[in-house]
Amino acid sequence: MRLLVTRPRAQADALVAELRARGVDAVALPLIEIEAIPDPQPLQQVWRDLPSLDLLMFVSANAVLHFMRLRPPGCAWAAQLLAGSTGPGTSAALRAAGVPEPSLVEPQGEVFDSEALWEQLRERDWHGRQVRVLRGEGGRDWLAEQLGRAGARVEFVAAYQRALPQLDTDTRAMLDAAHAQPQQHLWLFSSSQAVDNLALLWPGGDWAASAAVAPHPRIVAALQRLGFGRVRLVAVCAEALAAAAREGRPIQSSAP
Repeated sequence: MRLLVTRPRAQADALVAELRARGVDAVALPLIEIEAIPDPQPLQQVWRDLPSLDLLMFVSANAVLHFMRLRPPGCAWAAQLLAGSTGPGTSAALRAAGVPEPSLVEPQGEVFDSEALWEQLRERDWHGRQVRVLRGEGGRDWLAEQLGRAGARVEFVAAYQRALPQLDTDTRAMLDAAHAQPQQHLWLFSSSQAVDNLALLWPGGDWAASAAVAPHPRIVAALQRLGFGRVRLVAVCAEALAAAAREGRPIQSSAP
């Protein structure tokens, strides 16, 4: 069974390489295009504000990459500043960028989302603390709402923008094959945006015989709304995904 990785190109290629090293027939089929924001000034301002900030929340590895590429020469991570991450890919990007390990706050356990991160943050004193949330244009506000209720001053900053990908000939052929031969393919979706983009790229598609894995119930629900017949929760890590691919098609999921 071929595993289709729908993450943005950079993250998809890295995960595909890990999966192939484990003997999985994995290919990248990016359903989200990540682009730089037209005006970098807000991100540059965050760098200038680092000494006065208490938490930088990164919603994805792309937020890390687009923020770090604007690092001013000689600028170091502020000693008091926490870096919030909701998943292993984001945490890996922060470590690779040189964020000190004591500054990194991430979920503990097998669930990676805003709720799990809040469990690691909620016991701190947030009254009057300064928080910036680095994300794509738009996004979920739940964690920011919790921080705000706890007394923090939260601002959102767009680090990148998402776009509908332009499929080349090879990618379109992979999509055609997955639609025509659903029994031979297993989809990985790690974003509801990718599910929405599939609906735009293949309007009216019949996905009742198709199977998918996803790391969060929200994405599972989006896939079920699109019509995927079989969906289950699987963490986005090479070991768990390789096991899912070896097991074959996931069991029938329950309705949301």
